[in-house]
Amino acid sequence: MTTQPVRWGILATGGIAAAFTADLLDLPDAEVVAVASRTDASAKAFAERFGIPRAYGSWGALAEDTEVDVVYVATPHSAHREAAGLCLEAGRPVLCEKAFTLNVREAEELVGLARERGLFLMEAMWMYCNPLIRRLKALVDDGAIGEVRTVQADFGLSGPFPASHRLRDPAQGGGALLDLGVYPVSFAQLLLGEPSDITARAVISDEGVDLQTGMLLSWESGAHALVHCSIIGGTPIMASVTGSKGRIDIPYGFFHPDRFVLHRDGRDPEEFAADPAAGTVASLKHEAVEVMRCLRAGETESPLVPLDGSLAVMRTLDAVRDRIGVRYPREAERAQVTPA
Repeated sequence: MTTQPVRWGILATGGIAAAFTADLLDLPDAEVVAVASRTDASAKAFAERFGIPRAYGSWGALAEDTEVDVVYVATPHSAHREAAGLCLEAGRPVLCEKAFTLNVREAEELVGLARERGLFLMEAMWMYCNPLIRRLKALVDDGAIGEVRTVQADFGLSGPFPASHRLRDPAQGGGALLDLGVYPVSFAQLLLGEPSDITARAVISDEGVDLQTGMLLSWESGAHALVHCSIIGGTPIMASVTGSKGRIDIPYGFFHPDRFVLHRDGRDPEEFAADPAAGTVASLKHEAVEVMRCLRAGETESPLVPLDGSLAVMRTLDAVRDRIGVRYPREAERAQVTPA
């Protein structure tokens, strides 16, 4: 694999799968060789659209394809445990979309399986692989703004989403938190680690999912993160990190920024802009490049998106759902059949 292109399989055929596949096709050292859906028709249509040689009408068939080096799981997060688990059981490395799973229990099962099998597994938190976010983290880690005091971040869409939409469907892990809130929570934890205390409030839909959620995350250091997500109101999608000696502002699209501004006490503001040569700021290529680097290096986890970090984020999301009273049907079913 050190000299040959990495052969990708795509599991699911929705919008994010299409976006990721399109970006893969622009990478000279990547090949998309197979796609799977729950139906032959969907898989074949996707294969024809992107020139993919093999199309499977079942996830298991893709998992068993020994000519696939890594599978990208692009299902809704309610199916991540099943889909990624099938692939890992069959010996396929996995890049799994975020939120990683429905809950931390499922995430722990996947991580345990990957580590037991010695297989690569990574959450597709593309924000962590973004060059400008990596630069921002390096500045914070190097003390450019002193000790971090506060992180603020939001991600809200105006909708409206009808009750039939997957974002309103509890069976699919609907709500603002897992689809959108995972970004500001992950941003805060990238800089501060796992919080020691969590407070949350939400507006809950008739279906039982969160329409918008506000969170206050706290750390033993005294740092706080104020984060918010919504599917009933469009927000600026901004982020700011304030430290004891300055501040960093991301004016828009904090999870795929085109620029950010560093304010240091007593100095003029400094703007850091994305490198045009690195591709569009919304590109998913960076996470694909990191996956292929890890596979070629024989690494089973990415230092940019470590599995322990993904588990920590899932613990926070679980704690938030506990505070706001959101529970998904599958969790209730699992609790009934799981021995005490």
